[in-house]
Amino acid sequence: MIQAVKLGFGNSIFLSSAAVKCRSSKYLGPNYVNLTMGKKRCLSLSVTVKLGDKPDVDASKPEKSTSKASMRESGVLGDDSVNIEKMTLQQIKSRLRSIRIPAKGPKHELLSALKNFMDNQDGGGSSDLQDQVVSDDMPTVTITNSKRKAKENLEKNDAQETHKDSDMSVGNRTNRRIKQSSEKSNSKILEHTTGKQLVITSTDMKDEPWTILTHKKPQKGWMAYNPKTMRPPPIAAATAHMKLISWNVNGLRALLKLESFSAMQLAQRENFDVLCLQETKLQEKDVDAIRLSLLEGFDNSYWTCSVSKLGYSGTAIISRIKPHSVRYGLGLSDHDSEGRLVTVEFDNFYLLCGYVPNSGDGLKRLSYRITQWDPSLSNYMKDLERLKPVILTGDLNCAHQEIDIWNPAGNKRSAGFTDEERHSFQTNFLDKGFVDTFREQHPDTVGYTYWGYRHGGRKTNKGWRLDYFLASESIADQVYDSYILPDVAGSDHSPIGLILKL
Repeated sequence: MIQAVKLGFGNSIFLSSAAVKCRSSKYLGPNYVNLTMGKKRCLSLSVTVKLGDKPDVDASKPEKSTSKASMRESGVLGDDSVNIEKMTLQQIKSRLRSIRIPAKGPKHELLSALKNFMDNQDGGGSSDLQDQVVSDDMPTVTITNSKRKAKENLEKNDAQETHKDSDMSVGNRTNRRIKQSSEKSNSKILEHTTGKQLVITSTDMKDEPWTILTHKKPQKGWMAYNPKTMRPPPIAAATAHMKLISWNVNGLRALLKLESFSAMQLAQRENFDVLCLQETKLQEKDVDAIRLSLLEGFDNSYWTCSVSKLGYSGTAIISRIKPHSVRYGLGLSDHDSEGRLVTVEFDNFYLLCGYVPNSGDGLKRLSYRITQWDPSLSNYMKDLERLKPVILTGDLNCAHQEIDIWNPAGNKRSAGFTDEERHSFQTNFLDKGFVDTFREQHPDTVGYTYWGYRHGGRKTNKGWRLDYFLASESIADQVYDSYILPDVAGSDHSPIGLILKL
């Protein structure tokens, strides 16, 4: 079964099991456990109206309560609901629209959403159905009436734009709060006005803020990332695969001392084969204590630390699978003093764990980043690719497109979103045949991996997508799932994951 690996700090431990080269294991899929033990989610009902109509926000007057039985009687689910696996894409979309669930995305996502709805109805509950625009011509208003009081939560929603220590905001705010009251709900409504689209929701943002579409310039068809409904079903047990997790921990020792964080819970939930860490902030003298505490199953750990500035940067790969070879850095002295890259070779691919330099306050390192580091890393990856496919993961310190940052206009000259960095990301990686696996799977999904501490960006989902799995085109079609774990706290970044079929 599952054994645990103690990392030597506090009471935190990592999962371990016998070393293998590939596995066919249980994957916990979209089920989520809140590691910070947040409050129980409230249930909600949704109503959609068009602009010009008078929205009814009285929670005491929903149109109708919807049950699986009543929907079957009305033809929404039909008698063949147990055979939804055989439904066509168009049939699935039609069913989802009829029960006011967004019907955009790949078939497996839509199928999963329909299954989740049916499961919730079986359990007597009500799922959080947040409607999207339902007409190409008319703007709509989406209203979700919460049964719990949201007043104290929305008082905190005026946090400023953030990015590390350099995030800035300009222009007029398009988000404003609207007070609404009803005799029974006493809820507040958060309004996002974006051109022709107006979205109003009173969902409790404190529990799952990442499920709220938070963006200053959302485009038609964009939706918030919800791993509960947007991940594919568990991979078949007979399918050989590897599961990779990557995480900028923003100080490993500090993370492991947090009482609210349990590495064991994360490891049990994700059951990963390889864990990649960035910004460990360790010194070389710290590594031995950690390595010696790793028990069977995760004996294969490879660490690199900054020697030019102590307690800074640092990357690591911890694996239950023994690699064929290991390399540290790019092999260039000008780039290898800050512990930013570890490379391991597996049977089918090279895995690189990287922490790309931040351009810094005042963009002091912008020139170094785009003229030296990015081209050198790109050339290194292409050299490796001559032998095997390459997967690069880590904090790449670039929000590539406007969909990847909540306030694009206000951060044009912020480190991580300058035109120069975005162009460098495109030309050095994407144009050279490396696929952004998350964006490939979710082309219209707003999913962030970084929220600044300074202004509480995580609570309001005002974030950036800075963490990636980039894969060679020759192996990209073997990606079963590329995902984000936004509910895992403990750092200003969330972990990301990749499931690769072998």
